[in-house]
Amino acid sequence: MTLSELKKRVQATLKSEDTEGAFELYVTRTPGYLWALLFKKLHVHPIAVTLMSIIIGAAAGFFFRSEDWKTNLIGMFLLIWANWYDCADGQLARMTGQKTLLGRILDGFAGDVWFFSIYFFICLRLHETWGIWIWIIAAFSGFHCHAKQCALADYYRNIHLWFLMGESGSELDRYTRQRELYHELHWNSREWFHKLYLYFYGNYTRGQERMTPKFQRLYRILNQTYKKEIPSDLRRKFRNLSLPLMKYTNILTFDTRVGVLFVSLLVGMPWIFFVFEIVVLETLRFYTRHVHEQFCARLTDEIQAHE
Repeated sequence: MTLSELKKRVQATLKSEDTEGAFELYVTRTPGYLWALLFKKLHVHPIAVTLMSIIIGAAAGFFFRSEDWKTNLIGMFLLIWANWYDCADGQLARMTGQKTLLGRILDGFAGDVWFFSIYFFICLRLHETWGIWIWIIAAFSGFHCHAKQCALADYYRNIHLWFLMGESGSELDRYTRQRELYHELHWNSREWFHKLYLYFYGNYTRGQERMTPKFQRLYRILNQTYKKEIPSDLRRKFRNLSLPLMKYTNILTFDTRVGVLFVSLLVGMPWIFFVFEIVVLETLRFYTRHVHEQFCARLTDEIQAHE
């Protein structure tokens, strides 16, 4: 397989080049795809890959407790390795058709485990100097800032894909629908796990919707006005407005965040990572949300004016 053929195959696994840049293509997706090919040849189940990703990523945090930069390098390599596997499990599932609810849950759970471990061991490293304050800062950084940043970025990507490719190419789920599915299931031995998942996933989608009130209004107007198909010119207009924000959603998720984490560890000041999340990424989240909400409100007014 030539490099050009490899690139085409990896590009075919992307949801859209709008939402994933060159860095993700070459640094994350391509190694993940190669791992997926190997796992397919070895008949490894995608869930096994996800579990390995969780273990490797959680282990990475342990190596960030040390003040020795060489030890920190081991943790950095493990975190990159875990991210390759996190990418590979989804690609492998699509290659083999082995998609399961458990796999989806574990895949979403993986990043939370990684960063909980990272925050925990950095706090242990800094506790002697900072005391309880580093735990408070880390908790605010992780449970409030990090969680909201990733949730909003994920939501905006799915909104963009929904306009670009429709429901088949997006995972734009609605809170009301998740609650309907939740109430349809029963607390029995066959359905309890799925029901529990729907409860927490429903809460997650509700949080995304609460952060985006003007988009929710636009979404309702679109469904009321265009019951079957949104006009192509409106889809193009939304894409042109949304596309500049996709680079910010990438910053709000994994790569830039981890890059700053690595730099803060190498300079011996891991607290910089928390400050970056609280100050820089929170500012970017508010800016991205402001711009997105503004053009959603403008599009809503334009649609209603033409009714």
